[in-house]
Amino acid sequence: MRYTLLLHYPEMSADDLGPDALAEGMREFDAYAQALDAAGVLQSAEVLQPSAVTTTVTAPDGALRVQDGPFADTKEQLGGTFVIEVDDLDAAIGWAGQAPSLAWGAIEIRPTAIRFRDGAWAPPEV
Repeated sequence: MRYTLLLHYPEMSADDLGPDALAEGMREFDAYAQALDAAGVLQSAEVLQPSAVTTTVTAPDGALRVQDGPFADTKEQLGGTFVIEVDDLDAAIGWAGQAPSLAWGAIEIRPTAIRFRDGAWAPPEV
């Protein structure tokens, strides 16, 4: 089963964190990604840029509206994603429980419903 681990945590800049904490965080996330990859479950991983550079597009009345910044005004933001392929939710929970950001934020585990691959939409198992 394919799951996306959505990492939500308080957003801080490199200056807010300081060089030592930033370097430690990078080491921890690298070790986490390496462990997922070594286990053969990692499909992709991405660290997102700060929410300040987000563009949100909506069309509540049919007219396209482009807004700078995130849609939700919260202290925690989506900071990154890991897409993994594992046997079941228990395995996904096990991997989420090892994410470094769990110490300061939440990990949302969302199963894939359908994905676009090789030019067509297909169930995630294909």
